Amino acid sequence: MSADSSPLVGSTPASYGTLTIETSLDPLSSSVSSVRLSGYCGSPWRVIGYHAVVWMMAGIPLLLFRWKPVWGVRLRLQPCTLARAETLVIEIRDREDSSWQLYTVQVHTEAISEGSLELPPQAQAEDGRSQAAVGAEPEGAWRDTAQLHRSKEAVSGQQVLRYYLLQGQRYVWIETQQAFCQVRLLDHGRTCDDMHRSRTGLGLRDQTVRKTIYGPNVIAVPVKSYPQLLVDEALNPYYGFQAFSIGLWLADRYYWYALCIFLISSVSICLSLYKTRKQSQTLRDMVKLSVQVCVCRPGGEKEWVDSSELVPGDCLVLPQEGGLMPCDAALLAGECMVNESSLTGESVPVLKTALPEGPVPYCPETHRRHTLFCGTLILQARAFVGPHVLAVVTQTGFCTAKGGLVSSILHPRPVNFKFYRHSMKFVAALSVLALLGTIYSIFILYRNRVPVNEIVIRALDLVTVVVPPALPAAMTVCTLYAQSRLRSRGVFCIHPLRINLGGKLHLVCFDKVLEEGPAADSAFGAQVLAVMRPPVQEPQLQGMEEPPLPVSVLGRLPFSSALQRMNVVVAWLGAAQPEAYVKGSPELVAGLCNPETVPTNFAQLLQSYTAAGYRVVALAGKPLPIAPSLEAAQQLTRDTMEQELNLLGLLVMRNLLKPQTTPVIQALRRTHIRTVMVTGDNLQTAVTVAQSCGMVGPQERLVVIHAAPPAPGQPASLEFLPVESSAAVNGAKDSDQATSCIMEPDPRSSHLALSGSTFGVLMKHFPRLLPKVLVQGTIFARMAPEQKTELVCELQKLQYCVGMCGDGANDCGALKAADVGISLSQAEASVVSPFTSSVASIECVPMVIREGRCSLDTSFSVFKYMALYSLTQFMSVLILYTINTNLGDMQFLAIDLVITTTVAVLMSRTGPALALGRARPPGALLSVPVLSSLLLQVALVAGVQLGGYFLTVAQPWFVPLNRTVPAPDNLPNYENTVVFSVSSFQYLILAAAVSKGAPFRRPLYTNVPFLLALALLGSILVGLLLVPGLLREPLVLRDITDTCFKLLLLGLVAFNFVGAFMLESVLDQCLPACLRWLWPKRASKKRFKQLEQELAEQPWPPPAGPER
Repeated sequence: MSADSSPLVGSTPASYGTLTIETSLDPLSSSVSSVRLSGYCGSPWRVIGYHAVVWMMAGIPLLLFRWKPVWGVRLRLQPCTLARAETLVIEIRDREDSSWQLYTVQVHTEAISEGSLELPPQAQAEDGRSQAAVGAEPEGAWRDTAQLHRSKEAVSGQQVLRYYLLQGQRYVWIETQQAFCQVRLLDHGRTCDDMHRSRTGLGLRDQTVRKTIYGPNVIAVPVKSYPQLLVDEALNPYYGFQAFSIGLWLADRYYWYALCIFLISSVSICLSLYKTRKQSQTLRDMVKLSVQVCVCRPGGEKEWVDSSELVPGDCLVLPQEGGLMPCDAALLAGECMVNESSLTGESVPVLKTALPEGPVPYCPETHRRHTLFCGTLILQARAFVGPHVLAVVTQTGFCTAKGGLVSSILHPRPVNFKFYRHSMKFVAALSVLALLGTIYSIFILYRNRVPVNEIVIRALDLVTVVVPPALPAAMTVCTLYAQSRLRSRGVFCIHPLRINLGGKLHLVCFDKVLEEGPAADSAFGAQVLAVMRPPVQEPQLQGMEEPPLPVSVLGRLPFSSALQRMNVVVAWLGAAQPEAYVKGSPELVAGLCNPETVPTNFAQLLQSYTAAGYRVVALAGKPLPIAPSLEAAQQLTRDTMEQELNLLGLLVMRNLLKPQTTPVIQALRRTHIRTVMVTGDNLQTAVTVAQSCGMVGPQERLVVIHAAPPAPGQPASLEFLPVESSAAVNGAKDSDQATSCIMEPDPRSSHLALSGSTFGVLMKHFPRLLPKVLVQGTIFARMAPEQKTELVCELQKLQYCVGMCGDGANDCGALKAADVGISLSQAEASVVSPFTSSVASIECVPMVIREGRCSLDTSFSVFKYMALYSLTQFMSVLILYTINTNLGDMQFLAIDLVITTTVAVLMSRTGPALALGRARPPGALLSVPVLSSLLLQVALVAGVQLGGYFLTVAQPWFVPLNRTVPAPDNLPNYENTVVFSVSSFQYLILAAAVSKGAPFRRPLYTNVPFLLALALLGSILVGLLLVPGLLREPLVLRDITDTCFKLLLLGLVAFNFVGAFMLESVLDQCLPACLRWLWPKRASKKRFKQLEQELAEQPWPPPAGPER
């Protein structure tokens, strides 16, 4: 096996394969760091041994192999090279998780005619490369890397395509590289010129081959039938353990208990099947898209085909009335007005223009303004040069943007949380305890001369007592209550497991903390893109000044976040030549203008506006020496438009802080949760906003970092400038204030602010400094969408639990990568985020954190209670086994269903604390406080039960049970009655003791249903002890006539009640101080904590000027 995180370009060993999914290619893709593939092929001897093992063990291994498919593959098949593999074992590791996830997939083969891979001559590139996705001929480096597998069994003139499917994605075998590659990467690196050469379309032969390679253009959401779902659900380990338990109870004659558990499990399975199938059907109906589209064929022919037949390289003819896009495509001719709200969350339509020609590699993100994405709605398509609006298909199926969204729903990123890992370890520890109890019970029962069959049943029955089968359901209830409370507050959660992660957040990134401030006809006798007419003047203003004239738009280059500007070519009515105008970032636009037109105080003026928190856009223009025609304007390049511009002025817009921003930021900072601004705005504007909302306090030092990439003869460098300097924000060089950094400087602790360009230089040239910057970075301005994702991933590498709050427009990648992503948009794209707020307000952030802390603390309480409930019942059963008796059928039913289930469900209803505190709930279940509480409570429970038993034995009226008769034939008896009565109270006492309120939950008295249940059940148990009445016969209890003894038992229960609460109180108050005294605080294992300690001892960056 091989692990590698490099792209699939170099040679790899013949027996290994490396697969890499780069998030830069798709910000919605899972954050995969490395993938390892192992090949397996058939072996007759292994197959014979496999079937022999299955037959000898009565088919039990088949169930085990269903849960662990990899074990079955490794037993049945033999390892081999990937070139011969029939089955693959795929190991995937997440960026933030050191563990590996295992998958098994089958390798499929299809024969392809070798002669059908050539494209028409007009589709050939100038260097002779074919634009087919997979080549056949060995000549040429590009074709060599994409050579198909040639099978010895394949007939002459044919090749064999080998591929496998994983999570909707298709991976094909590259023979010369001896590795599998995603089909979406086969055309990676095609230039814009290559795209324009594809406008002639594909021939039928090429289209057929490409469909074989790329697969159909469908986003298939599997909807299983009810029998399939039933098999999957019934063979789940949880229900497997339930079936095992029910079988044991029936053998042990616990008929009523087994029947009730069977009915409950059946209802649970039915509800789960209905919910699962309904969700699958809803998702399938939502993403299903099948339309008729018109495609170009060589020779100028047009053909209507179903959208499922499309393949990369097909040239689409888009209708003028628009419609839904069935694939990702690059626009080659014409313009489109597109509604991308389903993808980005932006409700404002986006203008898409034709892809410019050139040798630049085509990239969907870089050329976003020229790319039509699958699932978006084309509102209008207009052709200007040529009769049709043309677009070439670039991605299909799950490789499209919409396919990535659907894949993120079907295959969410696994949650790596210490609490869940420890819970599995704790269940394993309970299993070990069950094994020890089984050994003890076998010894005791054998000593009591119990028949062998009864010993086997009783010993196995003890396992069902120690390992609570209802534990997963009880844990799920905690998050369901939190999910319901969030929904009532307008926050929707599609990944409930992420709620608990919200309680562990160390840092939250914010994008939106501001409020935004303040079709055509032809009147020119020529074809134009649009006509902009001025508004009608008011009557009182007419005649006072010359009315403005309408202007025609001849060309436009939409705004690009990478270039930070947009261009337009216009012509005034009657003008001899058109004019070009540019709008964008003041720093960039000023750099494109003639120096004579830029005022000498430009930097100071810009500084004054941005320092006041205004959003500033620069405007520039110039006349063009061309005819005022659409054809001439369409031939202009961006470089031609932007040469020798004249600066026209600055457009200043006011930014207002949202009223709830400052209180939310201050509340988070008070609780030691870092707040970070990640925005596309100007750096000075971001600094001003951060200071206004409290991210940077008035007495806190803020340093701006500027980075310069390497220049000829000079290495990359850093400058540190205090924010008080006007040069700091606008990037001017000031040798008196800047500290140039070629080598790594001495550290110093500060708030840091930097731009996206600086972040990119740090990532590439200063990787050793990057962690120190991230630990102190508060403001990240001019950040591109992919940089936001990179920032979140880099913070997670420092072991931060990261939250991200954004509107979904440019934050999809970051929202998905974050541990807790909160989208402020309700568009379809919000499915990439675990949380979606119906109100576009960051007030939802502390709400999610409070619910997360409450849910996590409740999960601890419920887990402790379920463990204590099992151990309490374990103690009761061991005591009764020792004297050759047991609890009765209805007694088990009363304990497990009436008492424990009711209490466990209702104790989770306690809501979150009204305010955030500094403390965070513990994330480790296997910790000293938790284990101390469990051990001491179990000791108290065991002591009280033994005390009740010995008190009973010491009574003069006590009559021992007949040990020669096993349970339940020796019921009722005094020992059973006392142990059952005392233990029933203990279940209620433990539930109240572990249900603490502050600091993460509201006080216990606010959970009225829980208190009522405790009071009602407690009253019934008191009545059952004092006056058994009608319940004595069904529960098979022995009548105790000694009233003093009954009161003594109630006194013992009261002692247990006081002792349980005193234990929890003492552990909460004294144990932390004792632990600090016994074991002084050790250095944290978290990387960001270590960096904070290092910076506290050795501050960084160095002082760069006077501090205020």
